[in-house]
Amino acid sequence: MIEGQEGVTWEHWVALAEAAEAAGLDALFRSDHYLSIVRGGEAGSLDAWATLAGLAARTTRLRLGTLVSPVTFRHASLLAKSVVTVDHISGGRAELGIGAGWYEAEHDAYRFPFPPVGERMDELDRQIESVVRHWTEDENVWPKPVQQPRPTLIVGGGAKPRTVAAAVRFADEYNTVFAPPEVVRERRETVLRAAERAGREPLRFSLMTGAVVGRDERDLRDRTSRYLEITKEGRSVDEFLRDKPPHMIVGTLDEAVPQLRAFADVGLDRIMLQHLAHEDAEMVPLLGELQSMLT
Repeated sequence: MIEGQEGVTWEHWVALAEAAEAAGLDALFRSDHYLSIVRGGEAGSLDAWATLAGLAARTTRLRLGTLVSPVTFRHASLLAKSVVTVDHISGGRAELGIGAGWYEAEHDAYRFPFPPVGERMDELDRQIESVVRHWTEDENVWPKPVQQPRPTLIVGGGAKPRTVAAAVRFADEYNTVFAPPEVVRERRETVLRAAERAGREPLRFSLMTGAVVGRDERDLRDRTSRYLEITKEGRSVDEFLRDKPPHMIVGTLDEAVPQLRAFADVGLDRIMLQHLAHEDAEMVPLLGELQSMLT
C-alpha cells in the first residue's frame, strides 16, 4: 500500500510494481489523494486511476486498486469507467476501494466541493449503487468489466453504521485502517453481524496499516530512522522500537511473523502494509518473504 500523494514519481511506481510482482506479492494498492498529508511542500500525487492504468500495462499478475477513492473527486460514471479501463488493460486485475472522503484541505486546494459528512455519506450510497449498476445490469454502458460478475468492491471505514450498511448492500470486502488486533476483532464482528442480519454471505475483512520491516536489526534501525524522518514524530529510533504502535507491523522478519499471525488469529482475511518510504523499493522483497513465511 503506497501513499501516492507523498511525491511518488512514475519511476518510483514502476520500481515498486516490478519489485512487488517479482516478490510474489498478491496486490499493489495506492491511496487516492491529491494533496500531501505527511511530507508537505511540493510533494503531491499523480492521479490514482491513471497511474493504475499505466501499471496495469507494466505488470502481469499483481492485483491493482485504491484504498480508497473518495466520492467527492469523480462522478460515479467516470469512476466506474476508470475501473473498467484498468480492468481491461490488466486482464481482470482491478479492485475499487471507495469511501466518503475526509481530507478537507485537498478539496480546498483542488476546488472540489466538500459537503457535510451526512451529504458525503449519502453520495457514497448513490455512487456505490451507480458503479455496480454500470458494471452489471445497465444495458447502455459498455464495455463491461473483464472480471465477472464484476471487479472486487471494497468499502472503507471504522465499522460505523453508514459505511457498514453500504458495504453490506453491495461490497465484497470491508477495509479498516490502523487498528490493533483487538479492535480489528470488534470491527469485523460488527460487519459480520450486519451481513447476517441482511441474509447475505460474510464480507471479507481487511486492514490497512503501517509497516517497517528489516532483514536484521541494523536494517530495521535504518528503516525506522527513515520512517521517523518522514513522519516527524519526534521520537528516537530506540523509543519507537521500544514502544511499537500496536497497530503497526514493526520488526525483523522473525519478529514480524507473530505480529501478522496475531491479526490472522482475530479473523483478518488480508492485510495491506503501508510502505511510507516509497523510495525504498528494497523493502518490498522482504514483504514477499514475510508472505512466504506465513503460508
